[in-house]
Amino acid sequence: MTNQNLSNLSTMSLGNSISPYVYTDEQLIALFQKGDEKAYVELVNRYRDRLMNFVFQYLGDMELAEDIVQDTMLKLYQKKHYYKQIAKFSTWIYTIAKNLAFTELRRKKSRKITVLSQMNSNEKDYEIPSDQPETGQEIQNEFALKLIQAAIQGLPDRFKTIIILRDIEELSYEEISSILDVPLGTVKSRINRARLQLQAELQDLKQKEGIY
Repeated sequence: MTNQNLSNLSTMSLGNSISPYVYTDEQLIALFQKGDEKAYVELVNRYRDRLMNFVFQYLGDMELAEDIVQDTMLKLYQKKHYYKQIAKFSTWIYTIAKNLAFTELRRKKSRKITVLSQMNSNEKDYEIPSDQPETGQEIQNEFALKLIQAAIQGLPDRFKTIIILRDIEELSYEEISSILDVPLGTVKSRINRARLQLQAELQDLKQKEGIY
């Protein structure tokens, strides 16, 4: 299925006579498995933004996040019959996105190592200042958000993923356990350790920026 086809499908909706919200995710995927593409569109609409947020927080790159979510929705379309109702649909779709994000992160790290190995000491990165005026509060909010994102990016992968799934995506412990394929006790332990390390990362970043 092409990206154009996906775009065309996104303009469709379930019949006006019945609200799409009367269907659970599991009912929608069952309808889609029977050939109802409008059910697919509703699933895309429900999960596109949530998955974008999840993948962006994990990779820190909006363009890559968009590509990965597009690939996730494509896999949903192509592999719909792989879903079995022994698990929640949300667990299944997040697992697909997580696996694609993991693969991209490994590639990203490999590319970064290669680029760094080819740089000389004179090469520097520069930031282009924005032309748009911002209020003091907007600047402060944006700066705080960047600090949090930087702190999350600084976490080890096993902590970064779990803090995003729990504290940003607000998934249940059980869902996270299924997505990451780790015991429930490990999930709870990692979340506690991740929160402590995130606090430490934020404190370090604040000190580096001179915020006390």
